Amino acid sequence: MHTADYNEDLPFENDLEPAQTVVLTVPIDLAGQRLDAALAKLLPDYSRSRITNWIKEGGVTLNNRPASPKDKLIGGEEVSIDIQPSDEVKAFTPETMELDIVFEDDTVLVVNKPAGLVVHPAAGNWTGTLLNGLLAHCPALSQVPRAGIVHRLDKDTSGLMVVAKTLPAQNHLVRQLQSRSVKRIYRAVADGIVPFDGKIETLIGRDPHNRLKMAVVKFGGKEAVTHVKVLERYLAHSYIECSLETGRTHQIRVHMREARHPLAGDAVYGNPRHACSAEVKTAVKDLARQALHAYRLSFIHPVSGETVSFEAPLPQDMYHLLSVLRLESGMDSPLSREAEWQDKFGSDDDEDDWNEDDYDVEVVYVKDA
Repeated sequence: MHTADYNEDLPFENDLEPAQTVVLTVPIDLAGQRLDAALAKLLPDYSRSRITNWIKEGGVTLNNRPASPKDKLIGGEEVSIDIQPSDEVKAFTPETMELDIVFEDDTVLVVNKPAGLVVHPAAGNWTGTLLNGLLAHCPALSQVPRAGIVHRLDKDTSGLMVVAKTLPAQNHLVRQLQSRSVKRIYRAVADGIVPFDGKIETLIGRDPHNRLKMAVVKFGGKEAVTHVKVLERYLAHSYIECSLETGRTHQIRVHMREARHPLAGDAVYGNPRHACSAEVKTAVKDLARQALHAYRLSFIHPVSGETVSFEAPLPQDMYHLLSVLRLESGMDSPLSREAEWQDKFGSDDDEDDWNEDDYDVEVVYVKDA
């Protein structure tokens, strides 16, 4: 997801429109209409605004003369239109870039996406996306919808993604995602002390107060399930592992905010005023993104039928943040503070013994009926 991850709202247009010139004769029944309105009727596959732009850019002639959108027609005129690909279609062009390919065969490839790389072209990001790089790496992906992409990660989330190289493989992987047989495990740094392992199960939909964000909603959203496991605890943060059952847009980020432990560095869902030391604040600021990494990916290979698993080590920026947190906490080894907490409060498996009064931060795991 979004994502985080696979969801049916992923935009896609793969019907490549080659630039071409169309010559039409204006029917008599369109006499008296403006040129832009008439062409919108004659070319119903294209929006009126797009046709108007073609006219303004000089791509339309009327009786071999440059045309204006306001030209009135009398019928019988010859109109020549240069059909130009849309931004969406032009976005499906190969761009050479360095890709960290973890695995590749004739059927699938697994890529370790860096933070800052957009997965799929969209408004404001028509070029320089992972899709563009995949098309350059494997030109045959131009024949596969979405260039083989079956799930996605947010721009500022790093980690593993699987890409299908054939249409049958893509269909196979999509069915696995829908049946929840693809296993996706993320590593993250959350604000505050997450007290124990647990499951967050809610409905997620568009934030009714901000359509650019996602939120936990009471009605109309889609089921979202995240399993949270605590790996380490520090003075004011926790290192956690999140396993997805579903793949909703921004799922982990929204769920951790709902649990009152938003991800460190999350500019959309986080808490910039979270109380911590100056050294940690600097490390989070230097991260310049949410502390979220798609660490492990497992799926059934579409051809062999065997379960394959891959891991991507933490990127340097998250490793640095963890190093600062561990140093501040006086941790001699990665699990030393975990052992200290278990000695003081008991095993994380003893959820029935948990009392929110033992902690400075209240944790709420919400389940919608």
